[in-house]
Amino acid sequence: MSADVTDRDLANAIRALSMDAVQAANSGHPGMPMGMADIAVALWQHHLRHDPANPAWADRDRFVLSNGHGSMLLYSLLHLTGYDLPIEELRNFRQLHSRTPGHPEVGITPGVETTTGPLGQGISNAVGMALAERLLAAEFNRPGMDIVNHHTYAFLGDGCLMEGISHEVCALAGTLGLGKLIALYDDNGISIDSEKASIKAWYTDDVPKRFAAYGWHVIANVDGHDTQAVHRAILKAKRDTARPTLICCKTVIGKGAPNKQNTGGVHGAPLGEAEIAAARAALGWPHAPFEIPREISAAWNARRKGARRQNEWKKLYANYSAAFAPQAAEFTRRMSGALPADYATRVAALLEDINNKAETIATRKASQNALESLVPLLPELLGGSADLAGSNLTMVKASRPVGPSGGGNYVFYGVREFGMAAIMNGLALHGGFIPYGATFLTFSDYARNAIRMAALMKLRSLFVFTHDSIGLGEDGPTHQPVEHAASLRCIPQLDVWRPCDTLESAVAWSASIARQDGPSALLFSRQNVAFVSRDATTRAQIERGGYVLAEAARGAPRAVIIATGSEVPLALAAQQALATAGIAVRVVSMPCTNVFDRQPATYRAQVLPQGVPRVAVEAGVTDFWRKYTGAVDDARGAVIGLDTFGESAPASALYKHFGITAEHVVSAIQRVLQL
Repeated sequence: MSADVTDRDLANAIRALSMDAVQAANSGHPGMPMGMADIAVALWQHHLRHDPANPAWADRDRFVLSNGHGSMLLYSLLHLTGYDLPIEELRNFRQLHSRTPGHPEVGITPGVETTTGPLGQGISNAVGMALAERLLAAEFNRPGMDIVNHHTYAFLGDGCLMEGISHEVCALAGTLGLGKLIALYDDNGISIDSEKASIKAWYTDDVPKRFAAYGWHVIANVDGHDTQAVHRAILKAKRDTARPTLICCKTVIGKGAPNKQNTGGVHGAPLGEAEIAAARAALGWPHAPFEIPREISAAWNARRKGARRQNEWKKLYANYSAAFAPQAAEFTRRMSGALPADYATRVAALLEDINNKAETIATRKASQNALESLVPLLPELLGGSADLAGSNLTMVKASRPVGPSGGGNYVFYGVREFGMAAIMNGLALHGGFIPYGATFLTFSDYARNAIRMAALMKLRSLFVFTHDSIGLGEDGPTHQPVEHAASLRCIPQLDVWRPCDTLESAVAWSASIARQDGPSALLFSRQNVAFVSRDATTRAQIERGGYVLAEAARGAPRAVIIATGSEVPLALAAQQALATAGIAVRVVSMPCTNVFDRQPATYRAQVLPQGVPRVAVEAGVTDFWRKYTGAVDDARGAVIGLDTFGESAPASALYKHFGITAEHVVSAIQRVLQL
């Protein structure tokens, strides 16, 4: 860096770009970028290992902006350090189709590691990334050849710490001893409602003591506007490899805006032309909007340093590959997201074995049986459960618990559903793992926002939910999901599988693992479900999401019964009863409506022929199924389900009480056929 360029100059470049972009958009959050600019200089100038020319470098440090509303801080850094983010994109901040959306979004802006909109999920993703680094290092590093050796840094604010998810994930990070996780806390004492009252009216946590109680290394009372003080704190944090570190940085929000700094008004609104002019004068920044002097731009540019660091790693990796060729090939495969070359063959053999066994068991047990084969086949599968491993049946013989040191492939998340789901997203974002985590379906409500973020980011996160209906029985309506399957199916880009037997359960797993453009939710039953025999052609159609499970015995079907999960046997029983009465119907099993809806129209019409009445049956709310059966008053279609909460009773009693029986399916068919 030129002797004429100071840390203050570097920080002011961030402040200027941030306030200019927010003003141009007439929308945004200038306060945090202006307040954390000096902290950013300390980290990005002196510590962050990255290569702007290759944002996907496997051993780069990960940087997460958990307080993502301050996105212009990150966009300014990416532009200044040399990523493919030209100044025009900053001018187009928050505009349609720009690469600078209101909150950072992975896959849109080069260098953005995760989508951080909802507060608290960024630090949660960072915990997942740090865990991924630790586990990969334990698996692949060899003496003198640490091919996995990077830090995860996160910026976060009061809002992230107020959200309950931060408690879940930070407590677990301390327990696991994630020593390469370093979080820098923007302690500015201001949040949105600070325009109305002091933040002390609703936030009085002693943050340092809170994190010390989690088992973190805490560095408190750091002047967030003293770049060298922050630099020294980061050095100290890196020396503690046994604990994650929280660096508490006292800052002034909107630093440099003389009339609005340290007020709620600078948090989420443009400064205004007059205040920007005053800020330029106060900062000693006479340059025009979006203009960065050449010497400051050169001091920020990290392309040469990044290329040097990556080349050093490439030399290390070349030596590693020569000495440990199989491990290098496996590491490359894992980080690319590719499955083993023999995956399809091994899965085909698994499905054939399952078909031959023809077991009548709960689909949660069928899921575990599938995992018994899949976990040894796929070392990238990293499992876990929110304190329900014995009920979710997600542990298998090859599962090895993850602890405070070393490796493992199974995480005991504790009762932390939301934290578990967001950590899984961080694992998936980091690369090298396909995470799956489990709880009861009714508790998907706790995890829903992280599930939504997985779908938005198109991550290969696998969310396992057991006890999928009123069939769980005696625990009662608090544990019986009735709306959950339907609500999850409404999340764009999330595939929701609700299999009916051992074979569909295994296909749900194999299809979800093979999918690389989005997450999946796998819904499994507590109660036993009878195996359904299929021919080879029918078995091959399961992965299409919906298929003809049992054709009408004679001639064209007069009606179609659509069913999922544990209700498929009811549909088959109704079909037999109707056949005895001379009424030919088809049974369609639809384990994944999302996948079925993506099939070509010709295939969907073959499965659900136009003009043929349809009755759907699922032990849940009915409205979702009317997209297949017709409106509620349509005499040509009906849905058997329940639009109330459940009751506490054995499963058989509940199904009878709510009318989810083969007899009611028969009656519905007779009604729509006007018999």
